Amino acid sequence: MAFHFTVFLILLLFSPLNCSQSAVPPNQSQFFTLVKKYLTPLSDWDVTRATTVCNFTGISCNEQGHIVGIDISGWSLSGRFPEYVCSYLPELRILRLGRNNFHGNFPHSITNCSLLEELNMSSTYLTGTLPDFSPMTSLKLLDLSYNLFTGDFPISVTNLTNLEVLNFNENEGFNLWRLPENFSRLPKLKSMVLTTCMVSGLIPASIGNMTALVDLELSGNFLVGQIPVELGLLKNVQQLELYYNQLDGEIPEEFGNLSELSDLDMSVNKLTGKIPKSIFHLPKLEVLQLYNNSLAGEIPDAIANLTTLTTLSLYDNMLTGEVPRGLGGLSSMVILELSENQLSGELPGEACSGGKLQYFLVLQNMFSGKVPESYATCESLLRFRVSSNRLEGAIPEGLLALPHVSIIDLGYNRLNGSISKTIANAKNLSELFIQSTRISGVLPPEISQTANLVKIDLSNNLLSGPIPSEIGNLRKLNLLMLQGNKFNSSIPNSLSSLKSLNVLDLSNNLFTGNIPESLCELIPNSMNFSDNQLSGPIPLSFIKGGLLESFSGNPSLCVQAYLNSSDTSFPICSQSYNRKKVNCIWVIGISVAIVPIGIVLFLKRWFSKEHSMMDKNDSMSSSFFLYDVKSFHRISFDQREIVEAMVDKNIVGHGGSGTVYKIELSNREVIAVKKLWSRRTKDSASEDQFCLDKELKTEVDTLGSIRHKNIVKLYCYLSSLDSSLLVYDQLNNSPFLLMLVTEYAYSSKATTKCDVYSFGVVLMELITGRKPVEADFGENKNIIYWVSTKVETKEGAMEVLDNRLSGLYKDEMIKVLMIAIRCTYKTPGNRPTMNEVVQLLIEADPCRFDICKSSNKAKETAAVTMAKNPYDL
Repeated sequence: MAFHFTVFLILLLFSPLNCSQSAVPPNQSQFFTLVKKYLTPLSDWDVTRATTVCNFTGISCNEQGHIVGIDISGWSLSGRFPEYVCSYLPELRILRLGRNNFHGNFPHSITNCSLLEELNMSSTYLTGTLPDFSPMTSLKLLDLSYNLFTGDFPISVTNLTNLEVLNFNENEGFNLWRLPENFSRLPKLKSMVLTTCMVSGLIPASIGNMTALVDLELSGNFLVGQIPVELGLLKNVQQLELYYNQLDGEIPEEFGNLSELSDLDMSVNKLTGKIPKSIFHLPKLEVLQLYNNSLAGEIPDAIANLTTLTTLSLYDNMLTGEVPRGLGGLSSMVILELSENQLSGELPGEACSGGKLQYFLVLQNMFSGKVPESYATCESLLRFRVSSNRLEGAIPEGLLALPHVSIIDLGYNRLNGSISKTIANAKNLSELFIQSTRISGVLPPEISQTANLVKIDLSNNLLSGPIPSEIGNLRKLNLLMLQGNKFNSSIPNSLSSLKSLNVLDLSNNLFTGNIPESLCELIPNSMNFSDNQLSGPIPLSFIKGGLLESFSGNPSLCVQAYLNSSDTSFPICSQSYNRKKVNCIWVIGISVAIVPIGIVLFLKRWFSKEHSMMDKNDSMSSSFFLYDVKSFHRISFDQREIVEAMVDKNIVGHGGSGTVYKIELSNREVIAVKKLWSRRTKDSASEDQFCLDKELKTEVDTLGSIRHKNIVKLYCYLSSLDSSLLVYDQLNNSPFLLMLVTEYAYSSKATTKCDVYSFGVVLMELITGRKPVEADFGENKNIIYWVSTKVETKEGAMEVLDNRLSGLYKDEMIKVLMIAIRCTYKTPGNRPTMNEVVQLLIEADPCRFDICKSSNKAKETAAVTMAKNPYDL
């Protein structure tokens, strides 16, 4: 008996749960030792130097010296949080660990912390499943937002009857689940945030019994059906957010009973009917966002009586009628978004009465009348967009002079008058769109003082006079569209100072004189000088860049005789122009005595090149100068260097249509060149060949015009009687490389099968996370070969999958991989059609019944929601 008592005494003394009221348990120090071991960087907590751990930053203790609170949120710690925290700290009440970079699974042992009242582990990158939280009966706050949990949502939280805050925002790894009726068992719950965490099905009517709720957020989920009228019983709710779901039906009139409501957002759903008038009588309503639904009817007049409204976002609906004139007269509006409706009448003149309006966005409606003069004094404006309406009259002078505005969009209206010189005061203006109106007069030189301008579109107006030379001061300018006006005089040399210019259109004007040679330094992706009265020779660089079409409709332009261009409608320049060029070379030539011989040889070679007179014995160089060149981007390499580098050692692969080369240029730039062999034979029908060449030209023009980070960049296209060369961006960076190694003869029969092949390559890249060509595939081997060697066994197929992806849908990923393999069969006839591919992908989709959708759609802010104009993309 004495022995058993002794053992019991020893166990009692060393038990981690033994807590003396008179002394601090030694286990608290052990906890800090563990924390220092598992988390870095953590220099503050040093138990070897401290007299008491209660003085540590982030630690709070009770009167007995027991730790009751830990707050290390936002410390940017990394590592694993120790298990069994409450074995060391049995009195713990508060545990705040948010905004750290933990890894590993959620520590299930935390559920032993029966006294814990607050658990915040948001933004900690934890993974794995969640435990049964039922033992944590003292919990008042549970915040596990922004993590990577998987498995089932812990419905056990409905047992935590003391819970006041439940936050699971942005946890998209859960299995689909439905809101249970017994959520109403949480009578004290004030905040329930279940945004983007895979909630599906109907909203239970029983939620209306949770009358303590102040904040209810169910956005970014897969909720369907009608909004229950019982939500109108939430007498204390201040924030109600249901956006990004699939809710339908009408907005309940009962929402007018939510007297405490300040923020209501039900955007991006399928709501129909009218906006209830009762909503516009809510005394505390500040934010109303219902955009991207199918709401109809008029905006009730009662909205003008709201004194608290700051944000009204109703765009992309089917609203009609006039906007109440007094909107904003009694409240300090900040955001007003009414675009893409069928609203008419005059613009609300009092929208900026509160002096805080930042976003006024009403484009694509049927508004008429003048732009109110009151907007000219709205100095808080950041974006002003009223395009595609029926507005008329002059543009208020002060509107173009607002000090903070970044976008002014007045295009596609019936405005007249001129552009005021006061635009010089718009120091923050970055985008100015007044296209397709009736403005006239000159473009004031003062526009050059708006140094932040990036885009200007004044096309299709009645502007006249010269382009002010001062425009060259707009060094950030990326787009300048002045086509369809009556600009005259010559094109200013100062345009060459716009080094950032990507789009330049001066077509359909009355410009005269020569094309400034200095503009050759720009060569933007899109340039148009057509339909003017320009004269003289077209600069050589433009012709080499394949931009001849950009000068059509200028009958007095000409090309140099020695260019040997095979496809031009321009006349040969007179001898006076040619002699001027030759004399320039001759002047250089007479100084040969004092010039090093290497430079002399270079000049001789250059001169010969310009006249296309190469040594006939040099067959490669001779064939090169038979190529016609069409550039789609500014190129910094010599086409001769490309042809000379097309040798066997640089071959990447062969396809039915030709050979692909990887070429490192002298400037260390790496490019891919595909040489397409000609299909011409002496028996070829000329009509068939014409169709073939036309199809190739169309496809090349399309690819050359595309600007996208995920689409291979086509630098230029070189064509000759023998072959055609396609010059692409860096080989290693091209996500669609194997399209080059396959693009088969160009014919109507093969094109669709090539598309399927290319799509298959893209699928492989997505499923494997690998590039099209990698070193470990083997020399001259690609992703198709690598995949084919792996999928012979199930283990090999699993090895191919991108290990960074979630393991939830591996079976479906294998199905998609098999589809990719079928798409890349060597024999085109064995590949599925695109319709078949679509059907196969639907069958492989784990969310095939439209119950899943991307949860990456964070709530759009008002500053971004109206970026639907092509200029904003």
